[in-house]
Amino acid sequence: MESKKLCKENKEEDSPKAKDDRPLLKSDSLVSTSSDDAPIIGYDSIDDLEEKCAAYVRKDVYGTVGCGELPLHEKILIGIALITLVPIRIIVGIFLVVLYYIICRFCTFFSDPNPEEEQENYEHVIGWRRQVIVTCGKYLSRTMLFVMGFYWIKETFPESAFREQAEEIDRPGVVVSNHVSYLDILYHVCSSFPSFVAKKSVTRLPLIGLISKCLGCVYVQREAKSPDSKGVSGIVANRIKKTQENTLSPILMLFPEGTTTNGNFLLPFKTGSFLAKVPVLPVLLKYPYERFSPAWDSISGVRHVILLLCQFVNHLEVTHLPIYFPSEQEKADPKLYANNVRNLMATEGNLTLVDIGLAEKRVYHAALQGLFSQS
Repeated sequence: MESKKLCKENKEEDSPKAKDDRPLLKSDSLVSTSSDDAPIIGYDSIDDLEEKCAAYVRKDVYGTVGCGELPLHEKILIGIALITLVPIRIIVGIFLVVLYYIICRFCTFFSDPNPEEEQENYEHVIGWRRQVIVTCGKYLSRTMLFVMGFYWIKETFPESAFREQAEEIDRPGVVVSNHVSYLDILYHVCSSFPSFVAKKSVTRLPLIGLISKCLGCVYVQREAKSPDSKGVSGIVANRIKKTQENTLSPILMLFPEGTTTNGNFLLPFKTGSFLAKVPVLPVLLKYPYERFSPAWDSISGVRHVILLLCQFVNHLEVTHLPIYFPSEQEKADPKLYANNVRNLMATEGNLTLVDIGLAEKRVYHAALQGLFSQS
């Protein structure tokens, strides 16, 4: 593969918002910075970078960015799917989203969004309205996965608790999961209908904005630096505590890695999921494949969706681990708590631990974009 020198400096706009909204794929720069603006060390070649960023490298028949040379039979299958399967799936998928939007609009027609902490969501809605929102959301999200080719989902549940305690609770304070694809969200919605952490801008998206409000999503603005701002971790911790105090409040679902991988690795966990000192429910997702990997790692969103819809059958395996109750030492040290849960998930899921993050992912994506734009 063609070698590519990686620069050690990257000119970015100084505003925090610009950093928050910058795309993963960039052709004009091959270097990123970490959250504390520390430069990433350059690599001599794309091969060296792929070795370092193995958690983001695709290994399916479609190639690194979904543009690999395909055998004739694969081209024929894609051609047939594009003419027959993909249009049907797109139409049905749009219908399901619009249908759920109408249901959410009906159930919130006479309700005002929750003004608490400027969240503007509908997690406070209870009674038959909440029941309709949850039941329809679970059913339609599972139907959406079925439309995408996930006809069967293999699920494994624990037989007993991870730790027996006298004060054992009925449900965990938060669900934590490895992050492989945008499909993870659909599964978790149909499984437990939790709330997620999302950017404030999601509320302005057509259709999806209202649906996210009905999920009770926690909206954050990472660029907010005002003295009154609690920060992302503070907002998340408060929401987790609220869930523990009020069983009617939707449970929070978090991806502590902060970004997606190819499904074979586990990135370092952010401590926001563990600051509240409450028990967590670890969930492991795997997408076995033969031709196309559903993992969203080094491939553009549109291309990934099209190729996913071209697959006649997709597979998903889910392992629900027992609820993890933190020790007093773990409660006093969120980083220790996060690392212990991460080690448990890596062991149970046969995942490789790596010490890289979103900064390295940006560098890798930029390098790939540069190489393929020259070919």
